[in-house]
Amino acid sequence: MNHTKLKFSAIAVSLAIGLSACSGESTEQKTKNVEVESVKQMESAQVEAEQDIQSEALRIGKNAANWQIAQFGNLDYIPESHRAKSENAKFWIQAAFYIGLTRWIDATDDEKLKNFVKKVAERESYELILERPYHADDHAIAQTYLWLAEREGIEKAYGPTKEVFDMILSKPPEVGLEMGDSESSTGNYHLEGNCQLRWCWADALFMAPRAWAQMTKVTGDPKYLEYGDNEFWAAADYLFSDEYGLFYRDSRYFDAKSDNGEPVFWGRGNGWVFAAIPMIIEELPDGHPSRERYIELYKKNAEGLMALQKEDGYWSASLMDPDKVKTPEVSGTGFITFGLAWGVNNGILTDQRSKEIVEKGWEAITKAVSDDGRVHWVQHVGKSPDPVKESDSQLYGTGAVLLAASEMLKWNK
Repeated sequence: MNHTKLKFSAIAVSLAIGLSACSGESTEQKTKNVEVESVKQMESAQVEAEQDIQSEALRIGKNAANWQIAQFGNLDYIPESHRAKSENAKFWIQAAFYIGLTRWIDATDDEKLKNFVKKVAERESYELILERPYHADDHAIAQTYLWLAEREGIEKAYGPTKEVFDMILSKPPEVGLEMGDSESSTGNYHLEGNCQLRWCWADALFMAPRAWAQMTKVTGDPKYLEYGDNEFWAAADYLFSDEYGLFYRDSRYFDAKSDNGEPVFWGRGNGWVFAAIPMIIEELPDGHPSRERYIELYKKNAEGLMALQKEDGYWSASLMDPDKVKTPEVSGTGFITFGLAWGVNNGILTDQRSKEIVEKGWEAITKAVSDDGRVHWVQHVGKSPDPVKESDSQLYGTGAVLLAASEMLKWNK
């Protein structure tokens, strides 16, 4: 759409030159008139293209949110192996959807959607999954509770999370970050040596750190942000590859190779972290000493990711080996597009290439969302690049689309 309008603009400028030549004006005046007309035409085409993107973002975000909400109680399209967990509002699968949904509500001020989130949180009594108090996945829903506490002034919304966080601060985990092949996923803090008592895998950096920063914001106590900041950087320094500008999913992938001999960098795993960094930055108080460090990491990760966008606009499930999974993958693409669009909208990514990559990523996302709002091509729950079918859909995939749509609503190059 953008290129078509710019083409019409160029035609209009050519016509303006022809009209000017017949007018009897001086050469200098003709040149000036043509330049002014050219600028006007280009600006008009750009404004129209941006309005089209914003209009499409509004439509897709609204439809995706409403379709996903309508499916609660009818999640038969999700594989049975993860259906029960997907039906649990406290579990990370739904929590990732609410993170995207609350961001969408902030962008649209949709009262109906806000009331839906409030009802869900009240129904869950603002509680976490208490069987795994240390596990990052089970801190993800806290982001929604803390959003309600800050946005709606619901003080009771953060009480249960504060109790868990205070317990963790009283007994901080003292394990390393190396993950073994048989590592337990329970996160039980009685299990000695389990690295998942800390944030030793890429997904964890989306699930937990922002909640700790939010807790400082709603309570005014800096200890929560201090813990979250320290643990984030311990994990990021451990998992980030300066060579590739990408995050390994966990230590088991440091030396792993794909079937085609390429390093294994999981698309959604990188998407998790790259989407988290902007949201963490936004929670930091002015002048926080780590702010520039987050921005520097964001830029390095952005550069690594932008270099790997495919011609069709998607990012591969296996970033360095697009032939491993050749189909589209929308959860990773959604998270990455959100992160890049945020960088453009906030003046961090200012070059034309970055803007074009965002628009290309967004166009790819729009093709994966049906008219009723169902998000297709979403890799199911996993920890590595796996095959994806067009019919595959999951709540966190919708959350990723909502994050991207919320930034494209603000799109103004």
